[in-house]
Amino acid sequence: MQSRELVKLYYRIGEVSDIVGVQPHVLRYWETEFRSIRPQKSSKGQRVYSRRDVEKLLRVKDLLKNQGFTIAGARKRLSEPTEAARPEPPEPEAGTKNMRRTLLGLRQDLMRMLEKISEPKLPGR
Repeated sequence: MQSRELVKLYYRIGEVSDIVGVQPHVLRYWETEFRSIRPQKSSKGQRVYSRRDVEKLLRVKDLLKNQGFTIAGARKRLSEPTEAARPEPPEPEAGTKNMRRTLLGLRQDLMRMLEKISEPKLPGR
């Protein structure tokens, strides 16, 4: 977003065009491509964008113009959970399988040792 903060609840297409930095016809096109961007219509038929719509449009512009996504790629990225909501998968370490095998082997050894300790001792043994 530019240095301008979103302070109003609703914005007209000209204001959104200035905030996002694209022409109004681009905003209307993006509305057809991204289902999550659906501005309401005023009683006069003008588009009225919410703050959320403006934030989504800023995200769309960033994906398309700065990050080089295609429309389809940007649509897919927007449908995914946000980075903050998506847990990072743990990175597999080299030798994880070997470590697991070793630990399972140690577990079996410990189980055998515990069985020997807990066996009743018979006289004469």
